[in-house]
Amino acid sequence: MSRPPLRVVVADDERMVRTALRVILDAEPDMEVVGEAATGAEAVALVRSLSPDVVLMDVRMPEIDGLGATAQILRSMPDPPRIVVVTTFENDSYVYDALRAGASGFLLKRADPDELIGAVRLVARGDSLLFPAAVRALAAAHATAAQPPAPPWAARLTDREADVLRLMATGLSNQELSEHLGVGPQTVKTHVAAVLAKTGSRDRTQAVIAAYEGGFIMKKG
Repeated sequence: MSRPPLRVVVADDERMVRTALRVILDAEPDMEVVGEAATGAEAVALVRSLSPDVVLMDVRMPEIDGLGATAQILRSMPDPPRIVVVTTFENDSYVYDALRAGASGFLLKRADPDELIGAVRLVARGDSLLFPAAVRALAAAHATAAQPPAPPWAARLTDREADVLRLMATGLSNQELSEHLGVGPQTVKTHVAAVLAKTGSRDRTQAVIAAYEGGFIMKKG
């Protein structure tokens, strides 16, 4: 039995951008754009009413920006969709705040159709759209000059979990973690789940940001 298509909401204040994204995604047999929003406020209302699987959220929109809309959606829904913030610049401070708020990743507006389609599929299955170099740069730009004290969760990680978190920060997928560590995929999933729980993270991106902000990667890596 085939799975129903992934339901996507597109939020962008430019109609041409929304149309282009709809054309690309609707051409895929496993995807369907179920709604479009031109403002952050419209995006919040639409997502609450439609409960899509994935939201493509423009960072800069009228009324409520993408960060505010992302935060409202994740805070107000018991089972929120995966949110990918869309931006023009990798170093956009809104992107960093959106990732901290729980967005599953970000996508540049210059991304090609294959990258867009791959991103939707990736976050829909529960992974994070993580660009290690970009996350490092964003975290460094927002870090304080002083070395932060060790985060309280660091002492709760086992040695293997600490290794997994460092490898997650390099962008390795679960399959790549399995191969690198020489353990089975299910064991990797168990370790990743433990890392997320102990760092208080919704997904891998939040865990990696917590590791950089807390000095864990730079001290231990």
